[in-house]
Amino acid sequence: MALSESGERLRKVINKAIEDHIITPEEYDEIIEISMEDGHVDPQERALLSELQQMIAHKEVKFAKKD
Repeated sequence: MALSESGERLRKVINKAIEDHIITPEEYDEIIEISMEDGHVDPQERALLSELQQMIAHKEVKFAKKD
């Protein structure tokens, strides 16, 4: 099953955070905004969000400190 347009955008933002090993508050807000923009979190988006959450929990991706 192909990703929706919002799912593809979500994947790109999440992949950037994974590559950087850091997620900024702005990126996190963008991720939440993208996932909720159509009022529905589809299974692909849910899987991406779950993967990111697991990586944050395991400290593979860390939140950037606020300035």
